[in-house]
Amino acid sequence: MYSRYARRYARLVTMPTSPKFSASLGQGGAPTPTAHALADVTASDSTLRRFLHGLPGVDAVGLEARAASLGTRSIKTTAKAYAIDLAISMVDLTTLEGADTPGKVRALGAKAVHPDPTDRTTPTTAAVCVYPDMVAVAKEAVAGSGVKVASVATAFPAGRAALEVKLADVRDAVAAGADEIDMVIDRGAFLAGKYLKVYDEIAAVKAACGDSARLKVIFETGELSTYDNIRRASWLGMLAGADFIKTSTGKVAVNATPANTLLMLEAVRDFRDLAGVQVGVKPAGGIRTTKDAIKFLVLVNETVGEDWLDNHWFRFGASSLLNDLLMQRQKLATGRYSGPDYVTVD
Repeated sequence: MYSRYARRYARLVTMPTSPKFSASLGQGGAPTPTAHALADVTASDSTLRRFLHGLPGVDAVGLEARAASLGTRSIKTTAKAYAIDLAISMVDLTTLEGADTPGKVRALGAKAVHPDPTDRTTPTTAAVCVYPDMVAVAKEAVAGSGVKVASVATAFPAGRAALEVKLADVRDAVAAGADEIDMVIDRGAFLAGKYLKVYDEIAAVKAACGDSARLKVIFETGELSTYDNIRRASWLGMLAGADFIKTSTGKVAVNATPANTLLMLEAVRDFRDLAGVQVGVKPAGGIRTTKDAIKFLVLVNETVGEDWLDNHWFRFGASSLLNDLLMQRQKLATGRYSGPDYVTVD
């Protein structure tokens, strides 16, 4: 069934099919008729602009009110224990500092594999996320565990570099063993309305990932200024072949919020309705407590449902969050909070 986007904007997707997009949509190598229609919107800069600016405007008050309302849901006892373990399994345990060393990355990898060494029932995290030059170290640290290695790339965090430099960054990370690439879009180009340039860069990075790495596209929502821009960026990233759309780098003042994440969840839901392709969501930056994480899980459950309640489709970009999840997990198990030395300071 078409979403409201398909019904309202069918008239926008009547141009000749663009081959660079059509192959990326649909399942089993056969794009759906709607996917072919979406391919038409990337045929030129003008058709892409017309589609993105034809998306419904965001009701900011309604969006924030719904996000706040869902954040008041109370999760207790068994459900809370399940939510904590699910959240742990969704963490991309991250270190992205100039002072990162091989020793720090190895320690982070060990923590990702065994978040609580005293309790081997604790789930592993989804991934460790590092700079490209640390991928090989991280890969060795998590070998055989199922924990993925994610690498930021494309001149993270600003994304201000020539395309060939960005692609070299990606290829180096993939060659070193990265399972996932977290790229940043050119926010300057996006805000200047050069949508096809941004689309082409995402598509080129996706191609550089090959078959071995999934692509997360970071919008830096705090720099996009408006909810309408976040919706447009979400659709642009998905049209270009993103496997995940991600809020932020964690390097600016405003990062993931319930409202901007809710908006992105609505976008992936409607994109799947329209194109038949499921895309993941990763809020990153500023999510520090178990209470915060559970609020985001409620957003996922109530907006896109159980299909996304899995670390293949939803992640938390975080560093300190894991410690709070571990302490809350122990509190549920023992009835008391642990001391300050229970978890490592990353």
